[in-house]
Amino acid sequence: MEMSVLPLKLTQNAPNSLSLSAKRQKRRSTPFPGVLSVTAVAHPRTTILQKKAPAEEQKRPTPGRERKMVPGVKHIVAVASGKGGVGKSTVASNLALALSAAGHRVGLLDADIYGPSQPRMMGISGRPQSPDGNRLDPMENYGVKVMSIGFLVPEDTAMIWRGPMVMSALQQLMRDVNWGELDIMIVDMPPGTGDAQLTMAQDVPLAGAVIVSTPQDIALLDARKGINMFQKVEVPVLGIIENMSYFSCPHCGERTDIFSHGGAHEESGRQGVDFLGEVPLDIKIRETSDGGKPIMVTDPDSPHSKVFREIADRVWDKIEGASAQRTMPKIVMQ
Repeated sequence: MEMSVLPLKLTQNAPNSLSLSAKRQKRRSTPFPGVLSVTAVAHPRTTILQKKAPAEEQKRPTPGRERKMVPGVKHIVAVASGKGGVGKSTVASNLALALSAAGHRVGLLDADIYGPSQPRMMGISGRPQSPDGNRLDPMENYGVKVMSIGFLVPEDTAMIWRGPMVMSALQQLMRDVNWGELDIMIVDMPPGTGDAQLTMAQDVPLAGAVIVSTPQDIALLDARKGINMFQKVEVPVLGIIENMSYFSCPHCGERTDIFSHGGAHEESGRQGVDFLGEVPLDIKIRETSDGGKPIMVTDPDSPHSKVFREIADRVWDKIEGASAQRTMPKIVMQ
């Protein structure tokens, strides 16, 4: 990434420093009283790989643009949420691992440019290699191929990018990577309904979207917005997952509905989409994700892992069923 900095000095004691008349200098300085200098930062050239893309690939995606397949990838499923803090990335990583445990070839794309989580959750460090200088090899752990902007920048780096730059980076992370043959790619989406979501929905042939929400009303309001967005861009909503659905005390076993309970299930009925399952609030799920060894890896036979496997089976059955319907031959009686 290249960035140019253009310093513009506005000095109150030197009104002609920018070859402006004192009157013009005073007028331009008025909105910024007391400001002695201004630094303008130009947009960086957003290229993960330093190569020149053809002119047609540099155009911004537009509504109605053809959704190009990712070579070798059979199904692409977005895991999304209307707001942050609902455990979407934890669900995405464990869902990918559950699909891999079921025998599928799985890729995991971290599409959260501003807050990538998958490098840490999947226990992967280092930088991806590029054998030919044009395409990256994905990182891999626990049998899942992973790609994230987090592999390319330091973990504490703030990505101060505007929408077009984020969209360009997402395109490269998806299409300029040697994914190989995959049965399914799980995309860990950023929260909200902004540029990243529109890029994925309009430019990528998504098999469907999974919405993650906690049970409380404030989270469900934003989950509803996420469902409506995907429906407007004609992406099937595969269902809703209720995360942090309940808490069971590890000492006495008493159950407490910290964030209420059943809200996502009820919302799925109102929205006419499937309810895929509920994941409890449990310290083991949090600790294993933070430690880079998700619960599906550290304790695959636990009740929590069983929940993720059941959700993974439902997701797979839905996308395979939809795919079979799309490819069903039409019989014409003469």
